[in-house]
Amino acid sequence: MGLGYYLTKNNNDGKINPLVDPMNQTVKQKDGSRITAYLKDGKLQSYVYDDARTLYQGVRRGARVSSNGPMLGRRVKRPDGTEPYEWLSYNEVIERSNDVSTAFRELGIPTGNDTNIGIYCKNRPEWIITELASYNFSNVIVPIYETLGFEACVFILNQSEMQIVVCDAVSKAMGLLEQKPNCPHLKFLVVMEPITEELRAASEKHGVRVLTMDELEKMGREAKNRPPHQPPKPEDLATICYTSGTTGTPKGVMLTHANVIADGVSMEFFKYTGFYTTDVMISFLPLAHMLERVIESVCFAKGAKVGFYRGDIRLLVDDIKELRPTVVPVVPRVLNRLYDKVMSEVNKSYVKKALFNLAIAYKTREMQNFIIRNNGFFDNLVFKKIRESMGGRVRLMVTGSAPLAENVLTFVRAAMGCIVVEGYGQTECVAACTVSMEGDSKAGHVGMAIPSASIKLVDVPELGYFSKDEAGEVCVKGPIVFRGYYKNEEQTKEVLDEDGWLHTGDIGRWTKEGTLKIVDRKKHIFKLAQGEYVAPEKIENIYVRSKYVAQSFVYGESLKTCLIAVVVPDAEELIPACKKELNLSGTLEELCENKDVVKMVLEDMVAIGKKGGLFSFEQVKDIYLCPEMFTVENDLLTPTLKSKRPKLKAHFAAELGKMYSKLN
Repeated sequence: MGLGYYLTKNNNDGKINPLVDPMNQTVKQKDGSRITAYLKDGKLQSYVYDDARTLYQGVRRGARVSSNGPMLGRRVKRPDGTEPYEWLSYNEVIERSNDVSTAFRELGIPTGNDTNIGIYCKNRPEWIITELASYNFSNVIVPIYETLGFEACVFILNQSEMQIVVCDAVSKAMGLLEQKPNCPHLKFLVVMEPITEELRAASEKHGVRVLTMDELEKMGREAKNRPPHQPPKPEDLATICYTSGTTGTPKGVMLTHANVIADGVSMEFFKYTGFYTTDVMISFLPLAHMLERVIESVCFAKGAKVGFYRGDIRLLVDDIKELRPTVVPVVPRVLNRLYDKVMSEVNKSYVKKALFNLAIAYKTREMQNFIIRNNGFFDNLVFKKIRESMGGRVRLMVTGSAPLAENVLTFVRAAMGCIVVEGYGQTECVAACTVSMEGDSKAGHVGMAIPSASIKLVDVPELGYFSKDEAGEVCVKGPIVFRGYYKNEEQTKEVLDEDGWLHTGDIGRWTKEGTLKIVDRKKHIFKLAQGEYVAPEKIENIYVRSKYVAQSFVYGESLKTCLIAVVVPDAEELIPACKKELNLSGTLEELCENKDVVKMVLEDMVAIGKKGGLFSFEQVKDIYLCPEMFTVENDLLTPTLKSKRPKLKAHFAAELGKMYSKLN
């Protein structure tokens, strides 16, 4: 039997019927907005289950439908050297959360929706236990994450009037204690490590009580008074998520239980990859971000299992192999690494490369016919090791937070032989407002509206985008849209109009299939491939402090992991410095082309950036020195002397491309 037999054998295995017509995935409404064609009656869907309309209810539903099955898993070392996952059942998690919420009452933490509980912690069972404990008495969870920096942490603690923060590490508690003079509301810190003498001394000095998580749970367990729960209503706040996506202070996005449950509908309406009690999810994306929390909330309502990584991204592959998950939420950064690793191996041999390209081409044809499988000829010959590196059981991957390159998305779909969906959204609409249809093999778009969202595109004349051309700013409406920014009505009004439409600031275009494609950004804030927000103008304002920098244009792309810049040097500083430091003479044009000069300027910029508080992802990794100033006359500046960023991007397209090619 020849190759053709094996290629065509069972070639209809894995055939799925698309949820909606692939060529008409959304339906236009009278007001010009679009909803998913899945909604036959045209009404948006707010929830799936009557008994899971809050996150409090969802976990209890999971306990019932799973018959108190395993819920949260972590790896535990055994005497024989193995480190298997050990599991807490649903009822064990609920009971521990009851102990913690009782302890909160013993400490005098008020009940109700006006009380905020801080979590400063990597993903682990105690994160979820603390979250559920907060919901027992309608408290609000406020996640804190390290990339915010301590200045932002102080702002969050003060604005939210936070009395208690639950930390995983002593080092985080110490950092917060150092800020206590600026945080008058802080009274309690809980840590998940043994309390050190240094921490004890610092806590006594600043008048903050420090407990271990074990002590907190014991306090609740032994309490004589265990008041009845005060469960939240759907319209009550569940969380305030602070975003660092702009210059200035963080903004607290207020999300209700109804918001989060409504966004979970995006995971529930899949026909072939809906969640089951038998599913196992790997948790490694930060729980401080809503994408992870939404998917986990769906897992819990379905009685599924969630296993946590060990907190070290370098050990993630080993954790995945041990857990063997069926559901994997992932960000482009992880998939890009997988792709790069595979391609570095493939490119070592012409034969390997030819076979790999043939396999991708064949699998692409299958996927175009909605055949999603991992048991075909090429699946076993070419892609088996890749699947096994992810545990061998993955049936659903969900990616979001930043765009994924088309070739990488096609590779992942082909290699994994499972449903891979890509979503788009922002914290102000919980996580996702669009998601690609299961089985849709087309890349380069972010799917159709989820069942709980209407989407319309509005004119942005200053950038040349008009709704009549099926392009414009992406606006979202529905039960997923946030209540507003915490204690910030002014900024709320900037993004949430009187009719309830959230203006995202992203520019979208409808494809002929009725899916959404993100093509631009209305404001000059964007995400890098790893999901970090970057405000280029803030960075430029810091770099201009370098004695060598007269002007700069910081540039990044959402498919790239780093920033680059075009820099106009200050000739009066650069020319003498080159003579003194590098023993170089020449015109400004000549010096701008010298690699040693570029290196000297870049090093000074990075040093200035570090002093200015830039994170590593905000530092440029390469620069192009331009001897010509940006001016109004050459159309690179506005009459008010602000950078024309689209013009700068076009003007320096070749140089920007060369820098990224060199970095790659």
